[in-house]
Amino acid sequence: MFFVFGPSGQIYRGGGGKLAQLAPVQRVQRPQALGTRAMEPYATSALPVAPKQGATPQQQRLQEAAAAYVRTEQGPAAPRQPVLRVADMMTLGAVSVPPDILAHEAWLELARQRVAQAPVVNSQGCVVGLLLRADMAPLDLLPQPAAVPQTIAHARRAVSEVMVSPVPTVAPDTELRRVAPVLLDTGLPGLPVTDEHGLLVGYVSRTDILRAVVADPPLDLWS
Repeated sequence: MFFVFGPSGQIYRGGGGKLAQLAPVQRVQRPQALGTRAMEPYATSALPVAPKQGATPQQQRLQEAAAAYVRTEQGPAAPRQPVLRVADMMTLGAVSVPPDILAHEAWLELARQRVAQAPVVNSQGCVVGLLLRADMAPLDLLPQPAAVPQTIAHARRAVSEVMVSPVPTVAPDTELRRVAPVLLDTGLPGLPVTDEHGLLVGYVSRTDILRAVVADPPLDLWS
């Protein structure tokens, strides 16, 4: 299930196929990746093979490669669970910003958190937009003297004037494979995860989907 929320509330509720047909949902040209949870390394019971005495550097590399292959063949200590829904891969506790702070303050906060975008959430905890750090940065970080007043004015705008809004959101129980077409259609780097009332639950990004494809059984994901 997908939704579209703006400052006035919910605009759309339904499948992802019709999102691209909504005039208020504008395609974004500068997608960025949101920092997400670090993957937990898989435990393994295989012990590394110690290089033999007197082995050449090439032989040592071959032995290390063979040991790595053995560990890979054994697989993780615990069986991986199929990744099927947004809730399985979304980032909980995603960074968010209010709509009434200055763009410069929001840019500094996103830079401090090392993320390139964040949901914009009002005082009730509901998503009203998506803030992209690239949209707040001046085109020239060292502007000519004549452009300094314009750059300052740009930084003093409120987040509500810079954010992407209305913005599509997705429910946690939505199949993960249905998110990819929406990201391609809209050009967004990710979607806020909300309930049907727009309350922020988390964030799912392109990076999360790529991680699911790479690290989890593709047939479980796409079947």
